[in-house]
Amino acid sequence: MEHSITNNLAEILKRIENACLKSNRNPEDVKLLMATKTVSAENIKIAFKNNQTLIGENKIHEISKKYEALKTIGHQTHFIGHLQTNKVKDLLKYNVDCIQSIDRLRLAEKLQNRLEYEDKTIDAFLQFNTSYEQSKFGMKPEDSMKFAVELQQFDRINIKGLMTIGLFSAETEKVRKCFKLLKNIQLQLLDNGIPVHELSMGMSGDLETAIEEGSTMVRVGTAIFGKREHPDSYYWNEN
Repeated sequence: MEHSITNNLAEILKRIENACLKSNRNPEDVKLLMATKTVSAENIKIAFKNNQTLIGENKIHEISKKYEALKTIGHQTHFIGHLQTNKVKDLLKYNVDCIQSIDRLRLAEKLQNRLEYEDKTIDAFLQFNTSYEQSKFGMKPEDSMKFAVELQQFDRINIKGLMTIGLFSAETEKVRKCFKLLKNIQLQLLDNGIPVHELSMGMSGDLETAIEEGSTMVRVGTAIFGKREHPDSYYWNEN
């Protein structure tokens, strides 16, 4: 397993590099976030040994399960799944570095209140449903400005960027539309002084397209750690 994870990582980094060169971008401007849902702490440690230390988890119970095994190794954990308001307190126990799925005001309010209580701050991304699929979370793109402005009142939440999950489709141009839309939202918010410099978009199957459209962080799981029991759409559809 160690050999295959190491090889897979090298392959993904090469794909990122090639996509950046094709787009006249610096490969150092695109981070690799390893999506580690269903991946054991032992296999995550193999990736850490290969100098990749940014992981993303979808479920709080998975973070809690691996927390003790990983906490002494320098790394960053991003929460990339849907976050219920009644789970905010549980999530903050595990010192996550960033929540990539802020998609409604009620969640931001709950998060702000808990952070005030614990005297903490946290980085966050705003999640948008750029494919307009009912199975996906994320706010409507047309509400982006209103939502981003409302979030300025929450001083414990440091908005760093935007996140989306592209359409699950083999048709590249349909997927590209989702990424273009997120990039347009970013430009609009930046023009209005909201510092959303990061774009978290692109996964194993569409990272090249995402990088062409401006992604600064690609979330890759299966192409590094191997196939999961179910396809990606099963894990992302949490309704």
